[in-house]
Amino acid sequence: MSGQIAARLDTLGLTLPDAPAPAANYVPWVQSGALVFVSGQISQGPDGLIKGKLGADMDIDAGAAAARSCALSLMAQLRAACGGDLDRVVRVVKLTGFVNSTATFTDQPKVVNGCSDLLVEVFGDAGRHARSAVSAASLPLGVAVEIEGIFEIA
Repeated sequence: MSGQIAARLDTLGLTLPDAPAPAANYVPWVQSGALVFVSGQISQGPDGLIKGKLGADMDIDAGAAAARSCALSLMAQLRAACGGDLDRVVRVVKLTGFVNSTATFTDQPKVVNGCSDLLVEVFGDAGRHARSAVSAASLPLGVAVEIEGIFEIA
């Protein structure tokens, strides 16, 4: 991976993981015209899954860090969709973030900001996007966050 976005990732001290393989009967991403739809990426890091429930056993900062890990996986899938060249990304169009949280937790947007903020750091103005941030009573494997995205590529 070379180019401006790769250089920005390097400057930020970030290494993208390998694009995670799908866990069931679906594909990790689909391209339709200039849009790439990336399947939901769950919170995970080098030490494994990032699990927890916001409002119970996880605070907003830890949730935002989990969402940031989703951003790394989204970019890894996007890199695969772009044939290894993230400079092909024209813009981040839309994110939908799901936060494993209690019924009384209302700061889902602050959690999903972990993903949004990183995408803006990496892609600049092209990283600004439409977004939904919603609560979920539970998420696959007990993870804290799952985020899917739509991206425009050249």
